Amino acid sequence: MKLATGIVASLVIGSLSFGVFAAKELEKDKVGEMNLTKVGEITTSDTTAPMDARKELSKKADELGGTYYVITSGSKNEKNVHATADVYK
Repeated sequence: MKLATGIVASLVIGSLSFGVFAAKELEKDKVGEMNLTKVGEITTSDTTAPMDARKELSKKADELGGTYYVITSGSKNEKNVHATADVYK
């Protein structure tokens, strides 16, 4: 559980320099304030670093037609980082 929390925290902290990608990462509480519509869920596949997971999530959110994504979980095994997110527009 601590590892998953650490991965999610790394993904969120890394988002401070975010801006190159089209889909933006949001915090869960901002979704209600912005009156967004959920358009789907996405997952990363075989990324090796939290930054790579964020890039993949952003790309997949773009492919779904989303503008924003909210990371809902993250985990890391020996070599790979896996993350899931909800996509909104």
